[in-house]
Amino acid sequence: MGIMSGFKVRSALMKHQKGDKAEAMKQYEELYQEGVVSAAYMLPYSVLLLRSGGQENLEKVKEVLVKAQKAADLTTEKRQQLLMNYSVACWKLGDKEKAMKTLEASHQKYPCGLTYQTLGYLYVENGDAQKALEYNTEALEYDDEDSIVLDNMGQTCYRLLNDKAKAKEYFVKAHEINPKQIDTLYFLSRYDLEEGNKQAAIEKLEQALEGNFSPLNHCTKEEIEQEIADLKR
Repeated sequence: MGIMSGFKVRSALMKHQKGDKAEAMKQYEELYQEGVVSAAYMLPYSVLLLRSGGQENLEKVKEVLVKAQKAADLTTEKRQQLLMNYSVACWKLGDKEKAMKTLEASHQKYPCGLTYQTLGYLYVENGDAQKALEYNTEALEYDDEDSIVLDNMGQTCYRLLNDKAKAKEYFVKAHEINPKQIDTLYFLSRYDLEEGNKQAAIEKLEQALEGNFSPLNHCTKEEIEQEIADLKR
């Protein structure tokens, strides 16, 4: 990567970090069209594409990440992020088997928190109670203070095992570690509603709206906005 390309990469990353996602996306696209191959910008570029959604953007994610595998600056850690983003794109495009197999292969080679978080959630979404329970138990043994792993186990219990009491223990602990975690706030609001405390549920849902939604959140921002509106009627 030349000096000018390096400057453009740093400029784009600075825009992204400051929250100017539109300008960052524009600069990432320019770098990509110029044929610059660097994980430094291709990974965050893929994240913005994922968050934009839509089949065209998701297909672009896969295209970008296949090329990023040849980047000279692709470290082991960045490769885990690459595989995770690639798997999410596959999942959102409906290729669930490829998404899980990609992460399973990554996990076998380099177990890490990022893989535990993502694959643990995909097992829940896929509805395989036994596999979700086994894998998320393993994930907790790896790191029992990871708020996403705790939430995954909470969702396993809540959604697949119908054990809401046990699920709440995991959600409460996840919330203590990360009070802004979107999915945790959503599921804790379920308990408020069951107890008839509509205002507490609304407060949690409104707090969830302040978060940065990802393609793997249980509910979309629009779904939560609609529920808040319904609860306030």
